Amino acid sequence: MAFLRKSNVESLSLKGEAAIRRKRRRFTWDDFELTLLSLPTVLWFIAFCYIPMFGIVFAFKNYKYKPGKSFMYSLFVHSKWVGLKNFKFLFKSPDIMNIFRNTICYNLVFICIGVTVPVALAIMITQLRSRKLAKVCQTSVFLPHFLSWVVVSYFVYAFLSTDKGLINSIIVALGGERIMWYQEPKYWPYILIFMNTWKTFGYSMVVYMATITGIDNSLYESAVIDGASKWQQCKGITIPLLRPVISIMFIMNVGNIFASDFGLFFQVTRDSNSLINVTQTLDVYVHKALMQSNNYNYSSAVSLLQNTAGCILLLIANRVVKFIDPESGLF
Repeated sequence: MAFLRKSNVESLSLKGEAAIRRKRRRFTWDDFELTLLSLPTVLWFIAFCYIPMFGIVFAFKNYKYKPGKSFMYSLFVHSKWVGLKNFKFLFKSPDIMNIFRNTICYNLVFICIGVTVPVALAIMITQLRSRKLAKVCQTSVFLPHFLSWVVVSYFVYAFLSTDKGLINSIIVALGGERIMWYQEPKYWPYILIFMNTWKTFGYSMVVYMATITGIDNSLYESAVIDGASKWQQCKGITIPLLRPVISIMFIMNVGNIFASDFGLFFQVTRDSNSLINVTQTLDVYVHKALMQSNNYNYSSAVSLLQNTAGCILLLIANRVVKFIDPESGLF
């Protein structure tokens, strides 16, 4: 009898699970609303992310337009397949080591600053008692994110201009000599790092502030009852709960380590030939090569190389982060 009762219970549980599965397979009105809501995003990704991926073919072809024929015919039929020839132009450059050094080293510094400065500032702003002051600080820090590098480059020139720049005017007023900022490479690593931090850390700070806002206040109340100071609350509650978000931002930045902000290194420096040793990155080099030869194949080859290397580094960084903390990986 016990065996029969057990088998009946098992059969009922199996029937219940089957009914739940059938119910889940039904396409409900809620599913339709969510699908309709996500449809514009899906279409955007298909149109601007997936369809353009056929352009990878440029990296392996010597594209030549044939008059009287369509673009597709010129690309897939008329243009000759050259294999990895388009990748060779990058490695034939005598400055290739300097280009990779600048690209990687600047990004490593940006990653280190991007992990520390926005987190520290987000914590400090959330600790302000005045909500109005916190909003003013948040808006002031976030505002540079919306400025283009073209606009920023004019502000930088207003400060660093040799003749009428604000900094040189102050130096001359104090009895010093004018500095030829756009001819002195030694100053620009610090200037570029400062400008990138000033313009970009506000966006990361908002992400961290949103995470801090979502932390349960009862945790802080319990810590206050136990006599914890602000620093102890930050070290024991805020930073550990921010760790997953910090890990995700770190992994995403590692994936972009072979890419550089073209506006920062080209517009802000005003393409000065005297600064090539400290400002030439992969993106700037490709732009100059295109301006000289008008060869789109080279651009596609370098872009594919950057994205492939970035994807590999992203997977490695995610694996390392998950090995250290299994709950903090991106995927």
